[in-house]
Amino acid sequence: MSQVLKENIIKDKSFRFSVRLIKLYQYIIKEKREYTLTKQILRSGTSIGANVEEALGGVSRKDFSNKLAITYNEARETEYWLKLLLETNYINKKMYDSIYQDCNESSKILFTIIKKIKNY
Repeated sequence: MSQVLKENIIKDKSFRFSVRLIKLYQYIIKEKREYTLTKQILRSGTSIGANVEEALGGVSRKDFSNKLAITYNEARETEYWLKLLLETNYINKKMYDSIYQDCNESSKILFTIIKKIKNY
């Protein structure tokens, strides 16, 4: 199963994204005093990397595929929370564009991997 992620691009990218989200969380809590949306994005965004790790430890192709599907859904949810943070002025457009791009790239990579697994 881990051959699909041989270079661990998604593993590395999702870890770096989690670190960025934690820093974003800390910034919004401190500077904007917003707690509800930030807890949601922290949960969904950091679970991307955690679910990638679980997928890599999957005991079967089906287990691997199911975990990646969950991971893809978490990435999409995180995109939603980022849009909300932008539209409610908790983050500016520059911040949004940068972190959204990272999240969207992960979503695309995950979707490609899931498609490859299903066609394998």
